[in-house]
Amino acid sequence: MLRAAITFFVLGLVAMLFGAYGIAGVSIELGKVLLMVFIVLAILSFVVGLIRGNGSNRIP
Repeated sequence: MLRAAITFFVLGLVAMLFGAYGIAGVSIELGKVLLMVFIVLAILSFVVGLIRGNGSNRIP
């Protein structure tokens, strides 16, 4: 997901360079949304990992 966000940012910058401001705006906004989703999921995964622990104290 992070790779997709970076790709959309780069695509937006290239589109802006060539003067396609409509495509650039949409691409950069989509990149922002994907970046926010990535950050939320990363934080959620970190918190769940802290709550559940690493599993080393489980009895087999």
